[in-house]
Amino acid sequence: MKACFMGLGYIGLPTAIIAAKHGIKVTGVDINPKVVEMTNQGKLHIIEPGLEEILQEVVKSGALKASTTPEVSEAYFMVVPTPFKGNHEPDISYVEAATRAVLPLLKEGDLYVIESTSPIGTTEKMQRLIFSERPELKDKIYIAYCPERVLPGNVIYELVHNDRVIGGINPQSTREAIKFYSQFVQGTLHSTNSKTAEMCKLTENSSRDVQIAFANELSLICDKAGINVWELINLANKHPRVNILQPGCGVGGHCIAVDPYFITAEFPIESQIIAKAREINNYKSFWCAEKVQNEMLKFELEHHRKPIVAMMGLAFKPNIDDLRESPAKYIVTKVMQSCNNANILVVEPNVKNHNVFKLTDYNEAYDKADIVVFLTAHDSFKSLPRCEYKIVLDFCGICK
Repeated sequence: MKACFMGLGYIGLPTAIIAAKHGIKVTGVDINPKVVEMTNQGKLHIIEPGLEEILQEVVKSGALKASTTPEVSEAYFMVVPTPFKGNHEPDISYVEAATRAVLPLLKEGDLYVIESTSPIGTTEKMQRLIFSERPELKDKIYIAYCPERVLPGNVIYELVHNDRVIGGINPQSTREAIKFYSQFVQGTLHSTNSKTAEMCKLTENSSRDVQIAFANELSLICDKAGINVWELINLANKHPRVNILQPGCGVGGHCIAVDPYFITAEFPIESQIIAKAREINNYKSFWCAEKVQNEMLKFELEHHRKPIVAMMGLAFKPNIDDLRESPAKYIVTKVMQSCNNANILVVEPNVKNHNVFKLTDYNEAYDKADIVVFLTAHDSFKSLPRCEYKIVLDFCGICK
């Protein structure tokens, strides 16, 4: 079995590696030559524990090779970004471009699968595109949608053990896709149609967004009421049927912070709770930035000098290097713009360099700071000593 993965990002690369590990001959395709070069050298361009060792193994054995162009295979997987265009409308141009790249290679009996998060009906749109360009393939190839559902930091385990939802454009396509994924997925493979599979992915992350919005709204209320939100949630969760999530400085990542818009863009009247949850979680980031700015002003009025502020964390969640849609990054940017970058120390221990922010070691930043702002709950921050002489703004539960 030969498979071609279009896109070697946070999902495409791990999936290609795991597939190669399980005996599939894989070509991984990316438009970034540096990513291709690093992959062929057995080096990860993302942070994922334990994955680089497997990458080196499959590259050395010849099971995986990276390229900037696709190669003839029996299965093709679209694992490319689906960003926004204006007004939070999903942009499927990357999926279309990847599909057009493999169009000349498709042949009878091949499997074509979209894994990218997509608006409802995208798989059917790509079906129409393929058959309009290659009419001789109509009813002779298998087309399906299979979204990922993995947690960064635990991808190796979850790619293998998590259940998957697989929806084909017809039952035969679903069966062929299930046959492929069963080569390395030990979780249950649930069959459905392509539109339901697309909606399932959006539903999962929209549900999480709504739950986080409840926690973030609680944090706003508790701040105004003088209540410790972490203690409150801990006590409320003692109820046998209550499970409130932890608040943060917003919601980030290319799933929970993005997927709800795929629903609200197409169903603006019906998606009231989903849309409001997005508003609340976006507002939480704005609120955090305002809290920092107000604390800086208060310090300056009391001490007659500008404070040194340590902004602790840029990643959208703990212990990873992924800054996509990160509320922490938004907060740091907004605070820096408000004070012309003066006396702001930016910390992200999982990133070596950043093209916008000058990064500071977390120990050094903590020692120098008058105001410490915890934005991401990295494990390394939890070992920092507690200092009663510092002003601490904890938006992620480091000090709870």
